[in-house]
Amino acid sequence: MNWRLNCMLACWLPLAAHAVDVDPAKDPVPSVMWAFYHKQLLAEAPFVFDERVKLLAPPFAEDARQVPLEIDARAFKGHVVKILAWAELNPLPKIVDFQPKAGVLPWLSIRIRIEQATPLRAAVLTDDGLWHVGSTLIDAAGGGCTAPSVVRTQPGWEERIGQVLGGRYPRGEFSRVRVQVAHPMDNGMVSGIPEFYINHAQLRGADGQVLAELELFPAVSENPNLTFDIDAPGPTRLMLRDNSGNEFDAAIP
Repeated sequence: MNWRLNCMLACWLPLAAHAVDVDPAKDPVPSVMWAFYHKQLLAEAPFVFDERVKLLAPPFAEDARQVPLEIDARAFKGHVVKILAWAELNPLPKIVDFQPKAGVLPWLSIRIRIEQATPLRAAVLTDDGLWHVGSTLIDAAGGGCTAPSVVRTQPGWEERIGQVLGGRYPRGEFSRVRVQVAHPMDNGMVSGIPEFYINHAQLRGADGQVLAELELFPAVSENPNLTFDIDAPGPTRLMLRDNSGNEFDAAIP
């Protein structure tokens, strides 16, 4: 009897040790896709699930084509290299690659498309080489990525491409810059309409210095909304480019 028990323990203990190493309870929103994205997007680099990275989205996407998402990494102010965000179960998961520099806080608000209920992730790379991952779950009726464009149904939409509406609003020690850009942001998932979306944005300060760079992906909603928190003085300028080579820019006082 004892030898059988010892044999069972000998077989079980290595498995238990391995289970501790990959304990899914460490993930605040357990997902079968996390290991894939850790390899695909973070190159299996060191990471920690971190509540200080706040990822705010509604619990249910009432309009799956326009879902507000707020990424707040201000707890790491002065140490953020880049912020990556993605929706794990979207057919086109990547949302944004945001690189705030001096003069811009590591905070971003954006609107995205959601195809179905999914975990949302924001991974913040700090200057010590560690990724800090914030997570949340969002429920959705579905279809946000495959729905036809609303922009393309509006007369004269082609003439408005690249128009920027927005402004700068004081918030005590910093100011909030909020813009909306006229663009269909086609993701290539609607029959007969190829990808056509803004894929790069750059925010510049009064003296031309780069305050922030963004790579945008087709998960971003049409007529994209972008909001930044800026503690640099003076006016700013937003430079934009889409995947067809069109370039736009707008001054923001």
